[in-house]
Amino acid sequence: MNQTPEYPQMNLEFAPLFTPWKIGKLEIKNRIVLTSMGGTNLLGWMEKNHFDETGARFIKTVADNHAGLVLPGCQAVYNPMFGQWLYKNKKMYRDLAEWMPAFHKTGAKLFVQLTAGFGRSFTITPMMETLYTNPILRVLSKPVMNLDKITASASPSPNRWSDKVPSRAMRVEEIQEMVEAFGKTALLLKEAGVDGVEIHAVHEGYLLDQFALKYINKRTDEYGGSRENRYRFAVDIVREIKRVCGEDFPVSLRYSVQSKTKGFRSGILPGEEAEEAGRDMEESRWAVRHLQEAGYDMLNCDNGTYDAWYWAHPPIYMPENCNLEDVKEIRKSVDIPVVSGGRMNPHVAAREIAQGTIDGAGFARAFLADQEWVTKIIEGREEEIRPCILCHNACFNMSKWKGTPNMQELNDSLNLSRCAVNAETMQWDKHYIQKTDRPKTVHIIGGGVAGMEAARVLKLRGHEPIIYEKTDELGGVVIPGGAEGYKKPMRDLLAWYRGEMKRLDITVNFNQDIRPDHDFGGQPVIVATGGKPLVLKNIPGFDRTIEATDFLRGHEVGDRVAIIGGSLTGCEIAYELALQGKKPFIIEMKEDLIANKGVCLANSSYLREWFALHQVPVFLESSVVEVKESTIAFKAPSGQVKEEACDSVISAVGYRPDPLMTKDQAGAQVRLIGDCEAIGTIKTAIWQAYEAAMAI
Repeated sequence: MNQTPEYPQMNLEFAPLFTPWKIGKLEIKNRIVLTSMGGTNLLGWMEKNHFDETGARFIKTVADNHAGLVLPGCQAVYNPMFGQWLYKNKKMYRDLAEWMPAFHKTGAKLFVQLTAGFGRSFTITPMMETLYTNPILRVLSKPVMNLDKITASASPSPNRWSDKVPSRAMRVEEIQEMVEAFGKTALLLKEAGVDGVEIHAVHEGYLLDQFALKYINKRTDEYGGSRENRYRFAVDIVREIKRVCGEDFPVSLRYSVQSKTKGFRSGILPGEEAEEAGRDMEESRWAVRHLQEAGYDMLNCDNGTYDAWYWAHPPIYMPENCNLEDVKEIRKSVDIPVVSGGRMNPHVAAREIAQGTIDGAGFARAFLADQEWVTKIIEGREEEIRPCILCHNACFNMSKWKGTPNMQELNDSLNLSRCAVNAETMQWDKHYIQKTDRPKTVHIIGGGVAGMEAARVLKLRGHEPIIYEKTDELGGVVIPGGAEGYKKPMRDLLAWYRGEMKRLDITVNFNQDIRPDHDFGGQPVIVATGGKPLVLKNIPGFDRTIEATDFLRGHEVGDRVAIIGGSLTGCEIAYELALQGKKPFIIEMKEDLIANKGVCLANSSYLREWFALHQVPVFLESSVVEVKESTIAFKAPSGQVKEEACDSVISAVGYRPDPLMTKDQAGAQVRLIGDCEAIGTIKTAIWQAYEAAMAI
């Protein structure tokens, strides 16, 4: 291993990440940037503004672990909830000022991200549709949620999530009021000791970007038409901040290099050739020079809009460093520093910084999964970094499918930036390691992720866990779940858990088929035996199907493959088969693919659009009638029975719990967790395991 004098245990390959740089006159100690995520806010999120201790804890923990520049979650200068102007609550700035010295002791710098709002991208729920479409409720709800105001955009346009809540055009006086609010808020932040601000955003199709993008902005006044007019809102903001705070107060801009968008609710996939409806590279080269001249001191970059959400919030299907090449290209057009984000690989980031093609590397969800990952790189403990699996299950699970607006649980809407693979992140009030004063031997039946998480937490608390696994390897359903070629982050998570079992010296007994009547001598037992595939016995020929996990474990299939079930599992299998050059098609009973809660639109829209682009047949609102030797018969929405030729049929119709015993049989000393208790996600498995281990 190569080493650096300052960090003798660190691989020298990472050294460029730990060189200083400047934003304006402000020196930043290293090139690692925590980019903003909703929910990690210092001044509250979707609630009355206040100094948020949970957000502050996350921000300071990241700073304690060697991040150079830290950006909390974005703060709306006009809060969507309760209609508050961010500059009016002076107490929270005094609270922030009292906290800043402790933050600055870490050596990191803090920029607070300020947003003009969401406009047509504001996430609409069924409840909001009711408030808006009912004239009486619309009036009554205005003091709490004035949807007419907070969804206003550059021009009348459709909402990203709902056909029932369209956006009107903002009035010029509303724009000017907001510009002044940016200046007032930035001054209060400066006086509180904050090092700079970031303006959110000519980026991702948020409100400022809606003014900049020609497919949305159809205005004929000074804020529409020419390029200069479309970018005027963003220019006015930075000039006002510089006027109020002084030229030396740094102002960054969150910026999307290209929109990667065909139009409303339609993105451009990686590798797809399509006409850009928004900002293309030619315009972007002009825009970054124009924005630099206006006064912006840094560009914090990726790609995309809410209409092409998978660029700014890359799911596992997007390539690593997916925005890097575009960011490198616009870096050539400016003299101010440029940060690149979006599935950034630290090895690649270090190389590009060393070559001078970018100035900083932005990371977001990696810090949710492991706030100590930078420290672990410095200490040469890369294998101990808990990886982000890009699932969005906990941090950002806003779902949408045909005919629905956002289908996200209210608790998830109010508590963004939690983490599926780290139960503690942003939940320290209920998920924390509490040492036991009564150590026990705890028997865990099942060595999947839920069983391993329970064992990990128990060991950290001082208990002695013992895992009983019926196969010869740990991992359970995550083994087939991470089998597809693009699923390296899932395989990394499995490797991390297996490594934790060794690092913590946890006893694992393989090839142990525990029976329900096994006597554990009254000691605590955790059952984590997972689920079993559903079998559709009422469908003739269903026994010809290949179960999804069997396929993922290596069962061979033919060239043309029918997949029964268009949920996430079925769609990911179809995606993998198509990448292999086979010819899959999907038969799904519901009105759309992945029509279920908990799967982020960034993830689901990628798959839906990819299937459309690559002409993968999808038969919706269709039910399988019979699986034959070389065809599959299904009932179409018209009621007509159709047949499609196929060489193989994969069943991805779901699972049912497979507990070793029922809850009634279990007794007080036995806890059921994960899919054996109720079919869920990796988030529910890990969080339940954590809570079960804490309860012993």
